[in-house]
Amino acid sequence: MKYWLMKSEPDVWSIDQQKKAGIKGAPWDGVRNYQAAKNLKSMSKGDLCFFYHSNIGKEIVGIVKVIKESYIDKTDKTGRFVAVTVQFKSKFSKPITLESIKKNKDLSHLALIKQSRLSVMPVDYKSWKIINNMSKI
Repeated sequence: MKYWLMKSEPDVWSIDQQKKAGIKGAPWDGVRNYQAAKNLKSMSKGDLCFFYHSNIGKEIVGIVKVIKESYIDKTDKTGRFVAVTVQFKSKFSKPITLESIKKNKDLSHLALIKQSRLSVMPVDYKSWKIINNMSKI
């Protein structure tokens, strides 16, 4: 299993909308950055992803699970980009802000900090555990 972070602007697609999508999940589409698309292609069924509200909030708000591996993104007329389908897993009672992540020295290597514009990025297991623990504080 691999771990990821996926960004969405909450006024476009929020954790609450993801939850409402239910068991069938929803496509994570519209990604037009080649590095982010490559990350989508690397996802496997069962992988877990932090759900990050970008622009508004700038915080990790929950977890989703990949339930369908990469396929051609129906919103891409060129047919070059892919989507995956993700299912709501949990919503954090207390979101983890980007500010609090930046303050943790053990997380300074994350793409969330180093490549702030990347919308889909890997997260190593140690960082996954640290961030999950931060959600319980």
